[in-house]
Amino acid sequence: MLRAAVSWALRAPSRRLPQGSAPSRSLLRIPAEAEAEAAVAEKARGPAPLRRFIACPELARDVASRLEGNLRGSLVFECEPGPGILTRTLLNAGAHVVALESNRSFLSDLESLKNKLDGQLEVVHCDFFRLDPINVGSMKPPVMYSETLFENLGISSVAWTADIPLKVVGIVPQKRERNFLWKHIYALYERSSIYKYGRTELNLFVSEKEYKTLIAKPKETRIYQALSVLWQTACDIQLLHMEPWSSFLTNSRNGGLSIPKSVLLQNDHLCLVRMTPRKDLFANNLTSANSSIFIVMVKQCLAKSKTKLIDKLNLWSCESGKKLLRQLEIPENSTTGSLYPEQYRCLFELILQSNEFDQSWLYDDDCLEDSRGVNL
Repeated sequence: MLRAAVSWALRAPSRRLPQGSAPSRSLLRIPAEAEAEAAVAEKARGPAPLRRFIACPELARDVASRLEGNLRGSLVFECEPGPGILTRTLLNAGAHVVALESNRSFLSDLESLKNKLDGQLEVVHCDFFRLDPINVGSMKPPVMYSETLFENLGISSVAWTADIPLKVVGIVPQKRERNFLWKHIYALYERSSIYKYGRTELNLFVSEKEYKTLIAKPKETRIYQALSVLWQTACDIQLLHMEPWSSFLTNSRNGGLSIPKSVLLQNDHLCLVRMTPRKDLFANNLTSANSSIFIVMVKQCLAKSKTKLIDKLNLWSCESGKKLLRQLEIPENSTTGSLYPEQYRCLFELILQSNEFDQSWLYDDDCLEDSRGVNL
């Protein structure tokens, strides 16, 4: 059923649901908050990584309302839905939902909800945050490859410049945040994993600390990082909503929130952040084939943000740093940490056009230490 639903959603996202297929409000009744808390506490017992859940129907409605545009007909991957409070809200809004749940304890209730609907909900035993592991042999759910997931769901790829084919909604696990951001920035630039199928849009709760890192500017020297440049270059980043950590239910046995401490940045909220890949990301000389070079360049530059930019350029482009800076109207005394994301992209594309560009710098000792920063 979902194959047909997915195909319909991608062809006509603005259409109304076919006659008779709208879910009954009684079937999608959102449990009272107390009932939801009891369900989560009961089903999340046992050793498991710390997870956060939306257990308040009002918060679920707030999240759905922040997802701009009409959800009716949209294809949504909901990551780790748990008790399904947000799931019901998304379904009531008319979205076609694929619930990706890693904990078997929650699957039976999600399957029961699915059976009451006419193809609007699919339930998959899958951990979205562990999709496409590297150097892993045979796998069993919830770990899987995105290619398998998309093929089983009947989802085909669309052109990069087409409309958004898929929205991903969820809460990034606290201990996987930085790992997740690095893994997805590589996948996005390479147009692999979920980005192989088009400009997949992420609508995810991340810590306030990580959100501020993502949107940091050069003047914020202590938090302006390679991740800041790479995500801002690749995506339009929007803050949709901020919610105190206490609004979310956890599966912690002692009931604690386990709020991560932050020295440099305020970290009192989880931030619902939309990251929409740019249509023109690959419009010029930046391609999925050479994007890894761009990532390495940015990482090397911002490893020491007070390094003189001209010194780096002279290493990469045979003492032509002054010429490159002049072409871009960048002062010769600029440091690597003073460039904005758009300047990094322009600089990279200009270097690629230069006949003096020397790719041997990719294999310098410093660069060999450039792992993906992903612990899988």
